[in-house]
Formats: sequence, structure tokens, C-alpha cells
Amino acid sequence: MRDGTPGPGRSATTLVALLRRARFVFELVARAALVVAMTALLGLGLVPRMGWYRPVTVLSGSMRPALSPGDIAVLTPEPVPEVRVGQAISYRIPIGDHHVQTHRVIAIVHGGAHPSVRTKGDANTAPDPWVAKLNGPTAWRVRAVLPKVGWVVFWFRTPLVHKLSVLLAPILLALLILLRIWRAGENETGAEAPDELARTLSA
Repeated sequence: MRDGTPGPGRSATTLVALLRRARFVFELVARAALVVAMTALLGLGLVPRMGWYRPVTVLSGSMRPALSPGDIAVLTPEPVPEVRVGQAISYRIPIGDHHVQTHRVIAIVHGGAHPSVRTKGDANTAPDPWVAKLNGPTAWRVRAVLPKVGWVVFWFRTPLVHKLSVLLAPILLALLILLRIWRAGENETGAEAPDELARTLSA
């Protein structure tokens, strides 16, 4: 008479199935992490150096609602003679510490090869208290916005997370290689390997 309690062989087979499922989930997570890391490296680190675009993290709320703190503004080069009223551009302010600021052009004071513009933050009540001359052949115009992605970039740039990411990336890659070798070994041995493991566990 059977009492319905699973035997050792069935328990071992269930364990093998759980191990396979855990391996699949881990491999999926590891691949996703590598894809995210490589995308961030290419999109935020390497490709911008080619001059096609620049990602800039928004730090203030002066351009709300178009740009909010933590957003990433994607900038592309714009020939300075083609800068027009209504465009949001990034430029160095002509006073103080000459920091880079992203505000909207509200007036072209002087045109030509190096125009002078007046700017204003969308959320500010008054224009910026200066007229900025756009030197150089190009200005950087806001073309797209990635909401809140800047906070993720800041988080990755913290010393602890940066060190962990540098260490974990090769570890994840090595584990993925080992999983591929394991899977290749299973394919070579066929269906006998799980059954042999189950018999070993149930012994």
C-alpha cells in the first residue's frame, strides 16, 4: 500500500529540475545586467566622445516642466548661425564661474557667425541677467530627454558602486561562460546525465 509520500528518486528529480530553473534565471539576470552595463558604457561614455551627441544630467528645476532634476538631456550640435528663438541650448554663461547652463533662447540680440542671445529658464519669472555670445562653430541643442535616468548615472558614479561594477562585470562574464560550458556538456551527454544525477542523489 502506498501512502502518497514521494520516493527518493522523485525528490532527486525535482531537485534537478529546480537547479536547472535556478540556473536559467541566473543566466537571464546576468545577461540583462551585462546588456545594461554595456549599453550605459557605450551610450554615456564612448559614443558621446565621437561628437554626435552629449548626455547632460539636469541638476536644477529652472527648465521645468521640459527638464526636471535627474533627467538626462540629450544634446546634438547645432551650427551657431542656425540657433533660433525657442530652442533650448547648453552654453557657458559669460559671468562668474562660466559654468554650463541649459536654458531656452528668447531673443537673438545680434546675428551673424557668432550670434549673441538672451536666454531664460522655462520655470523662471525673469530672463537671465546677461547676453551670451555663442563662440565656436556649433552650439549644443536639446533634442531629447530621458526622465530620471540621471539619478541612475549618479548612483553608478559613486565610488562604492563604481568599484563593485568594475569587479562584478568580469565575474558575471566568467559565470556566463561557465554556464555555456555546462550546457554544452549536457548536450553532449544527452538525457542520461539528469537521470544519473537523480540516481546519485536518491542513493
